[in-house]
Amino acid sequence: MLVEKNVALQPYNTFGIVARAHTLVRVGREADVQAVLADPALGHQPKFVLGGGSNIVLTGDVKPVVLKVEIMGKRLAGETAKAWIIEAGAGENWHDLVTWTLQQGYPGLENLALIPGSVGASPVQNIGAYGVELQDRFDSLDAIDLTTGKAFTLNAAQCAFGYRDSVFKHASKPGEAAGAQALGLADKALITRVRFALPKAWKPVLGYADIDKKMLQSNIHGPDALQIYEWICEIRRAKLPDPQVIGNAGSFFKNPTVSFEQCADIIQREPKIVHYRLADGSVKLAAGWLIDACGWKGKSVGNAGVYEKQALVLVNRGGSANPVTGGEVMTLARAIQTSVYERFGLRLEPEPVVV
Repeated sequence: MLVEKNVALQPYNTFGIVARAHTLVRVGREADVQAVLADPALGHQPKFVLGGGSNIVLTGDVKPVVLKVEIMGKRLAGETAKAWIIEAGAGENWHDLVTWTLQQGYPGLENLALIPGSVGASPVQNIGAYGVELQDRFDSLDAIDLTTGKAFTLNAAQCAFGYRDSVFKHASKPGEAAGAQALGLADKALITRVRFALPKAWKPVLGYADIDKKMLQSNIHGPDALQIYEWICEIRRAKLPDPQVIGNAGSFFKNPTVSFEQCADIIQREPKIVHYRLADGSVKLAAGWLIDACGWKGKSVGNAGVYEKQALVLVNRGGSANPVTGGEVMTLARAIQTSVYERFGLRLEPEPVVV
């Protein structure tokens, strides 16, 4: 167990926000978590789990003990008649895992290529892109109870996946212990390993305008998994800023979902609104289009700005020399929420965790 004091967190959040951790523990194996919990000075302090830092906004120094997840490893853990079961340590880079699975001949994650963050964070957020969500490829995960130190395993049903949602984003009821029966695991568990069921009878997931455009341009109408992976990487690089160049936390707001009737009403006023009909009859609206329609693309509040190529992304305009503050990011986010609500009657919900 490696314990560090007064640690700069700017390198560990993709927004590049300046903040410090009073105490940071690097978790390279399950025993490190148990050592923290058994430590007389650290055991009873609040804990904050930090993965790849791609989905957080730091609004100040972090007083809880920061558990920096660095558990590594990728392997074929088993297989069934229908799927290969791939296991990865929670500290692995998500995109690197996607790339590795394709190199090994295990397709299924290609639509989720180039999403920033770590493997351990993927089920927390139920990440998704271009018609695939993590829950579609999920098998199970291992985690540790941050109160007792006991390990437990969750299947998909126990993770309670929703749109950019899971059991890990909800608080527990008073007196409820962590574990497989818990209804809320926010701040109560640390994910150590995640397993994915990648289909042997693979079929491409298509149907998005950007992918359709790539098929027309290349005249490839039966793409394999590697081709889709390459297209997704090209699409995302063209639309989204590289966090290594421009600090950001990826998509900042969730796409709102409305009823068919609500959508029809909005279309009467805004015929060009980008929308997608869902299987249950509801309609998903493109949050980026809503923000752009309110005139926010390219605008700034202090060093927090709205990306010129994609209004759904907020960026750090100050760079590393004069970085954005968490306060500036949230001031801009609240101003955008107000504009969208006043024009469309819709409340945008942020994706990142605000600390």
